[in-house]
Amino acid sequence: MPLSIATWNINSVRLRIELVARLAAELQPDVICLQETKTPDDRFPLKDAAKFGYPHAAIHGQKGYHGVAILSKRPFESVSRQGFCDMGDARHISVVLGREAGLDAPVTVHNFYIPAGGDIPDPEINPKFKHKLAFLDEATAWETLHPTAPGARSVLVGDLNIAPLETDVWSHKQLLDVVSHTPIEVERFGRLQAAGGWVDVMRNFVPPQEKLYTWWSYRAADWEASNRGRRLDHVWASPALAPTAQAMTVLREARGWERPSDHIPVMVTFDA
Repeated sequence: MPLSIATWNINSVRLRIELVARLAAELQPDVICLQETKTPDDRFPLKDAAKFGYPHAAIHGQKGYHGVAILSKRPFESVSRQGFCDMGDARHISVVLGREAGLDAPVTVHNFYIPAGGDIPDPEINPKFKHKLAFLDEATAWETLHPTAPGARSVLVGDLNIAPLETDVWSHKQLLDVVSHTPIEVERFGRLQAAGGWVDVMRNFVPPQEKLYTWWSYRAADWEASNRGRRLDHVWASPALAPTAQAMTVLREARGWERPSDHIPVMVTFDA
């Protein structure tokens, strides 16, 4: 059965719930994973989500900052949340979809919002960058995130705030000392990916030698003309599930919607 999963850093779900509704109408994903929802759980617009077709929701939020959510047309078997670095940040939530969701074997979906890391790529003088590296280390060491069973079916999506490949940024040379593309981050990112044998599903559809972006800064006067983008949003799948990925949509036009997020949605459909 096809299972479509979209991921989007929405940059305030209450401010942009109409854009989530537009995504739902245009792409009809089975599951929508949101990051940077910026709202406590009791103020999440659950009624709106149900109205546009997503009655099942798993949310992990906080006032004004961070926050992740999973909206679904299909019911969950279970929901879990993990904290990192003893910061109290709402940066992870996961669900399991099973037989009630129409699947013969369960699929676990992890939704992450990894810290951005501030502006200075030096953990000695920038606490935000130090936090980012520590977060990556803890996620790499978290065994639950990296199931070793040969048939484990898992997806990891989210704003991971790292553009690992040279073609994930508009200029590799100019961004080598810019947070999100520094060698130390890329190395930690590689460790996280390798720990679970995660497959970079997006690059199965767009070859690594081709440019691929999911984020354009608000600072650009004309983001489309300058096209100084980065791929900060990712879709990974476990080795057992990755070969079933059938299609991908990178909704670039969403960056030009009214009052847009600086990120765009990505959707991958699996034959789950």
